[in-house]
Amino acid sequence: MKSFIQAITDFVSTKKGMWITLAAWLVLTIVLAVFAPSAKDYEVSRIDSLPSDVKSVIAQKKVDQYFPNNEGTPAILVFQASKGELKLTKLVEILEKISSEKIKGIAQIIPIASLPPQAVASFFSDDKTTAIIPLTFDASFETKEIKGSLKQIRKIAANSSDLTLYVTGPAGIATDSLDLFSRADVVLILSTVGLILILLIVIYRSPLLALIPLLAAVFVYEVVNQILGIMGKAGLALSNQTISIMSILLFAAMIDYSLFVFSRYREELTRHESKFDAMKEAMRETGLPVFFSGGTVLAAMLVLFFAQFGDYQNFAPTFATTMVVIMLASVTLVPALFTLFGRKSFWPKIPRVGSHSANHHFLWGKIGRFVVRKPGLSVAVIGIFLLLAASNLVNLKYEFDTMKSFPKDMPSREGYEILGQKFEAGDLAPTSVVFESSEKITPEQQETLRSTLAEQPQVSNVRLSDIAKDNQVINFSLTFKGNPYAVRTMDSLEEMINHAKQITADSKLDGQLYFAGETAIKVDDRSINNRDVIVIVLLETILIFALLIVLTKSLKMPIYMMGTILISFLAALGLGTFLSSLFFDIDTISNRVPLYAFVFLVALGIDYNIMLISRFQEERATHSVKESVEIAVATTGGVISSAGIILAATFAVLMTQPIQLLFVFGFIVAVGILLDTFLIRGILLPGLIVLLEKDKEVSEGS
Repeated sequence: MKSFIQAITDFVSTKKGMWITLAAWLVLTIVLAVFAPSAKDYEVSRIDSLPSDVKSVIAQKKVDQYFPNNEGTPAILVFQASKGELKLTKLVEILEKISSEKIKGIAQIIPIASLPPQAVASFFSDDKTTAIIPLTFDASFETKEIKGSLKQIRKIAANSSDLTLYVTGPAGIATDSLDLFSRADVVLILSTVGLILILLIVIYRSPLLALIPLLAAVFVYEVVNQILGIMGKAGLALSNQTISIMSILLFAAMIDYSLFVFSRYREELTRHESKFDAMKEAMRETGLPVFFSGGTVLAAMLVLFFAQFGDYQNFAPTFATTMVVIMLASVTLVPALFTLFGRKSFWPKIPRVGSHSANHHFLWGKIGRFVVRKPGLSVAVIGIFLLLAASNLVNLKYEFDTMKSFPKDMPSREGYEILGQKFEAGDLAPTSVVFESSEKITPEQQETLRSTLAEQPQVSNVRLSDIAKDNQVINFSLTFKGNPYAVRTMDSLEEMINHAKQITADSKLDGQLYFAGETAIKVDDRSINNRDVIVIVLLETILIFALLIVLTKSLKMPIYMMGTILISFLAALGLGTFLSSLFFDIDTISNRVPLYAFVFLVALGIDYNIMLISRFQEERATHSVKESVEIAVATTGGVISSAGIILAATFAVLMTQPIQLLFVFGFIVAVGILLDTFLIRGILLPGLIVLLEKDKEVSEGS
């Protein structure tokens, strides 16, 4: 592999190779921009997350099979009076106007005017200020089309009365998400580019050094965007959350690898007059580590194919494609761009032959000397801090209510919270219970089963919804006492699902019970997520460990590297959640966050360890262990710390996103990267090497 990468970088570092490389990237970018679709054309706000064989999905198929009127995308119209009680006549008038307009896509709307008084009362809150009207859009209707129809409904409601209308439910959430991400994506890209540009100029005080990595990132972004567009056209679902994180990964990795290349290039320019010779030597030492760093990230993303959860699986092709392009760019486009500008890249501090190497960072030189002199103290202090940070994991609490992740002023969340205030919490998402029998079910048996279900823990009420297949299939609507997304409610439903046979036996019935709905989905979601966390963490750890053995040609070094990174991840998760609660009043997190954070912190954090260990092994050929550690810390410290700051700040840009999941994920990854950059790479790992690596030169001399 080394000779193959070296052959590529040697060619790119020649004058002819440089121009061919730049021309090839330019042509590729233009061709894709002109002829390929954009990834934005195929973005979706939601993908199928659960496997088709889980219980809640099977149950929903039963509901759709026997009760087809439930098919489609549901919406809940929440009407609220500004003063006093909401009059039924006003509500009926609005609904009649909506029906008369023949709005596209509406498959069904509750005909409240034709219902008996007792049924009508169930759609009004106890104080009569709020009413809910279920509405269903045709299943074939796309989110953009639903958005247009909802706009018409809102206009009718606004022109017909002084009632305030909120649209919640899956249809309202989907259209609001579409609006959120269409605005947020622009903010994300502009914030990322602007922040990186400012940080590069502040840290390196060189305009070209700030622009060259960004120029490379722009080329790569355009290529990746169009390739993903082709994949989207071929049928790949592109989640907008995945695309947002992909953008951050792309810019972060490109800047990281560009800084590693330029740092060694600057060092070689003090030894070689020719800018081409300097880049050739620089890439001979950094080409493989940089390419391998990208390879560890690629491996981490490919492991996600083994996940069962749809969100994680969606990451795999998107991020793997991104990393392949980044890896190619890191050994072709990046060195070609730096070679093109040569010494001018570093203006006003232009490196000259014979000048002192700028890579021996003063502060990191002092830290390296301290760690070498007192490795035990260094390891003990950092180790204790990391363990204390990780200990906060015992306070980790998960939030399963997706709506809590959206902004408080989002209309669908406002409507959702009004429902929770004005109606019973369980009414937010009732559970459908389908009982399927091979024999007719008598009214007495129906009531017995209903009563048995109603006696289960946390159940508020159970009512018969529908009967099908000549009285052989019945559908109950089960409402819980508490919030349908609360852990306690989920635990109760999971217990019912696990004891479904006992429930039917207690009811003296022979058949199969199925539980569908939001709470049932969350039960499966939690189970699948827990399984995926274990599988992905184990596979990724084993795979990256094996790759590190190949790179370092050592067994002990990968143990140090993986061990410190895993401890760093646990500390980042514990410290990040503590600081999120302290500064942002966020005391729960999505159960997606730990695995998201693990994948990125391990994959990206190992990059810095690779750069340190590669330099250590390079110096080890001519120096003792202590001298090699000191040189490695001093020479890589400056570029790794600046890269870490920029990488952390880049992920922190996710905190501008309107989704709490992305906010917390971005913050925790930023915290973890800073821990890796300054404590793991700078102190803990070097300290462990000094303590545990045997110095052969000293033993031979004695």
